[in-house]
Amino acid sequence: MQRKDQQKRGEGSYSGTKDYNERTKSFVRSGKVKEAAREAKPQSEEEAHQMHKAERIGKQHARGEDPALHDPEKIQDDPSFPRK
Repeated sequence: MQRKDQQKRGEGSYSGTKDYNERTKSFVRSGKVKEAAREAKPQSEEEAHQMHKAERIGKQHARGEDPALHDPEKIQDDPSFPRK
């Protein structure tokens, strides 16, 4: 029998989501976002092409864009997410 804290793992894991959110907030507060973005830029035309190709392939599997990208009013309010 699984313990209660082992029941939710992988996709839909409450503890995993909480951990990810906390680590993401910590990274944003660290001030290293711009540096990481610069380091993530493609280093060559070939690498840029590979990244765009991977993005196109990934989008083929998507159900469509999240409507909240264009209309913030459609974002469901998450009371556990701190708003400024």
